[in-house]
Amino acid sequence: MIFQLTTPLLDGCVLAVLEQGDAYGYSLTQRLKQEVDISESTLYPILRRLQREGCLEVYDQQFQGRNRRYYTITQSGRELLAECRGDWTDYINRVAKILSGGDEK
Repeated sequence: MIFQLTTPLLDGCVLAVLEQGDAYGYSLTQRLKQEVDISESTLYPILRRLQREGCLEVYDQQFQGRNRRYYTITQSGRELLAECRGDWTDYINRVAKILSGGDEK
C-alpha cells in the first residue's frame, strides 16, 4: 500500500534532509527518492515556496564550470521542522492506536 505525502509532510522531509547539510536540487531529489516517490517537478515548487516563506536560503556555487544552486535551512526552517516533527509524532501515535485496536472513546 502506498500512502500519499501531503504538502506539510513533504515540507518536513525536505527540511529534515537539509538539516543534515546544504544540498543542490538534484542531490536533494535523489536523497528523497531513496525513501519516497518524488520527482524534480514536484520538488522545485516546494523549494521555491519554502524559500519565499523564509525557511530556506539559496546560494550558487561553481562546480565543473557551472553554477549549482544550493539550498540551506534557516532558523525559521528549523522551527517549522520541529513543529512538523511534533505533529508527525502525534499523528502516527494516534493512527497506531486506531490500527492496533486501542482504546476507543
